[in-house]
Amino acid sequence: MQIPLELLDFIQKGRKFLIAGHKEPDGDCVGSQIALNSALKRIGKESILCSAGPFKRPEIAVYADRFTAVIGARERSGARAIVLDCSAPHRTGDLAAALADLPVAVIDHHVAGEHGPSTPETPVFLDPLAPSVTVMIFALIEALGLKPTKEEAEFLLFGLCTDTGFFRHTDETGAATFEYASRMIRCGASPKRVFQHINGGKSLNSRYLLGIQLSRVQAYFEGRLMLTDEEYGETQRFGLEGRDSDALYQLLQSVAGVEAIAVIRQETPENCTIGLRSKDAIDVAAIAAAFGGGGHKNAAGISIPGTVETVRPQILEAFKRVFR
Repeated sequence: MQIPLELLDFIQKGRKFLIAGHKEPDGDCVGSQIALNSALKRIGKESILCSAGPFKRPEIAVYADRFTAVIGARERSGARAIVLDCSAPHRTGDLAAALADLPVAVIDHHVAGEHGPSTPETPVFLDPLAPSVTVMIFALIEALGLKPTKEEAEFLLFGLCTDTGFFRHTDETGAATFEYASRMIRCGASPKRVFQHINGGKSLNSRYLLGIQLSRVQAYFEGRLMLTDEEYGETQRFGLEGRDSDALYQLLQSVAGVEAIAVIRQETPENCTIGLRSKDAIDVAAIAAAFGGGGHKNAAGISIPGTVETVRPQILEAFKRVFR
């Protein structure tokens, strides 16, 4: 993996860095931020972890207190920014305005984005073939002349396992994915600990909510699309910690004939988020992009004004164009 020389120069010349990621971060975003933050401090840089949050997923909520959501004049003074796991400024949420006039580097593995060409002032490290941003950070840490510490390696493996669904989404082209996982393990990362961190410790409420969502699943397009929802009252009742999206997606993907999944959640009375997953050929990132969202070919998300009732027909119409 080739690290852009502009990025290495950008880091070498800076003394203070704001390490930012996308809003509603996942394990890859948080894992890459924390590992890079640690590595920069080891080479004598000042580094501040920034996130607009919210830290919805139980496995990342435990790291929320490491991040600041407020970037003031003191934090901005003399700082450069490195934005991870996204390249569109608005995807950083409330951080976007504070980062706007700073020198900003981008490290991302999503195809869609709003970055320009890599330059010394705005270096871009983009690799759509990378299975996770943490793999790219692993390579960057080595390019800085370091070996990942045990803690850094565990966060890097955490991100890799998040974005590959613990390697469920890795196909015959994924040999390099396992090679990087092996190198992280050699640095001290434990797949057993990472698996338990991602999949263990779920609340009883999460099982109740999972049952409700499964009971509400509807099949469309001859069973090729499975769609379910979460009402606002259920969000209030069970809380964000009651969600277990990965288990829901796994169960629905195991249904014979299914090719895509959509989960609509009423986050507020005025706004919904939609999680999209697919197998193989269906590009849910393209569907998400049409609504201002983004993600990967087989895993993407959307935030959109409306209610479950008003959003559902829009999502069905988008999939109708795919399945016709």
